Amino acid sequence: MEQKIIEALDQIRPFLQRDGGDLEFVELTEDNIVKVRLQGHCAGCPGAQMTIKGVVEQIIREAYPEIKAVESVL
Repeated sequence: MEQKIIEALDQIRPFLQRDGGDLEFVELTEDNIVKVRLQGHCAGCPGAQMTIKGVVEQIIREAYPEIKAVESVL
């Protein structure tokens, strides 16, 4: 499952890189929460949480409904 999530994140990554940011997979927890780390401009962006919930989480959950959430970690 982790590899599938990484592949999905790889599809999202170019959109973040276009704005000087990036995204790193950290872990998939036992309760199906994906943890990611924002990098570059995304790390300090005021809209980062909106990007995580409104874009990344939506795409991951549509592809893998068993995922409960996507959260950003430092």
